[in-house]
Amino acid sequence: MKKITFFLAICFLIISCTPQTPIAKDSTQKSEIKPEKNDDGEWDLDVLDADYNYFLNAIARPMNMYTESYLKNRNTFLVNEWNSYYYSGRYRNIIESSIDYNPNENYGLKFEYKLYQVFAYVQWKYKLRMQGLSGVDIVR
Repeated sequence: MKKITFFLAICFLIISCTPQTPIAKDSTQKSEIKPEKNDDGEWDLDVLDADYNYFLNAIARPMNMYTESYLKNRNTFLVNEWNSYYYSGRYRNIIESSIDYNPNENYGLKFEYKLYQVFAYVQWKYKLRMQGLSGVDIVR
């Protein structure tokens, strides 16, 4: 009788330790950030981090300090660096998705600026060194 009770206790323990919801087996699904146009037909970028707006208003250099071509060149390099980190699995706690960025697309100065500042923000907040950032944008 003791053996049966012990066996049942072990069975209940094993059953109680199994997950109650099924675990998704399709881990090949990739998340990706895709630029989209807003209602006005302009490209826009929304960052869902409260500190980003603080960074943009108080720490980042103003938009008029950059040209669109400069930002496009930097963003092309930075997006490639970001995606290489994502696909290699480095910095998984910071980089959770890839970025779908087409350097041949005309996104506009505002979008290019906000995207560039995302990389500066990640370096500022998480201390993730991005090689494509210019020296003046490395966090002071």
